Amino acid sequence: MRMLSFGLALAFLAGAPFVLPDYYIVVLNYVGLASLTVIGLVLLTGSAGITSFGQAAFVGIGAYATGYVTSKLGYSPFLGLLAGAAITAAAAFMIGAATLRLSGHYLALSTIAWGISLFFVFGNLDMLGGHTGMSGIPPVKIGGVNFEKTGTMFWLTGALVLLAFVATNNILNSRVGRALRALKSNPLTAESFGVDTTKAKISIFVYAALLSSVSGWLYAHFARFV
Repeated sequence: MRMLSFGLALAFLAGAPFVLPDYYIVVLNYVGLASLTVIGLVLLTGSAGITSFGQAAFVGIGAYATGYVTSKLGYSPFLGLLAGAAITAAAAFMIGAATLRLSGHYLALSTIAWGISLFFVFGNLDMLGGHTGMSGIPPVKIGGVNFEKTGTMFWLTGALVLLAFVATNNILNSRVGRALRALKSNPLTAESFGVDTTKAKISIFVYAALLSSVSGWLYAHFARFV
């Protein structure tokens, strides 16, 4: 059944741009962008019990990083992807180390706080266009394929969503995934069985942030504006 569902998903990805109007493909592209962030939230909140309301900030880091690298410096979108991932990982590690020791509504409030603070940072940096934003972001190109059109971007987005889904599913079915579920239900019991709860929380927080960063990267090169 699982393989059948995966096969149907692949068939839909391959054929949708040929049979659906462009409007629906655009909407499905945005669904795919949101799905990347939501997959990370499934791990954070659904499995590990970590409430985060600031994941949009990591989407912004990925989008602004690739926007600056490509439109301002003239480098490849894939260098922008690497830059966004590196900055996101560093930011998520520092934020996670500082806030994930909290719990309950204190943790939720702290994620709202740093999410809002990064929003104001983006809006007040002239190098990032301030509140006006950044334009002139080029499309993604792989070999001779230009992902400027809606249909080709849909394939790229869908492929990355499926890759994130498979990777996250493997994590959930691994020893790390079992540790995360134990972490949600009873952290003290998890620690008594040798789970480093602080390390586990930070690791999964960084992973979820990286998925959001990839979503931001795709958004920037799909909308061509941040």
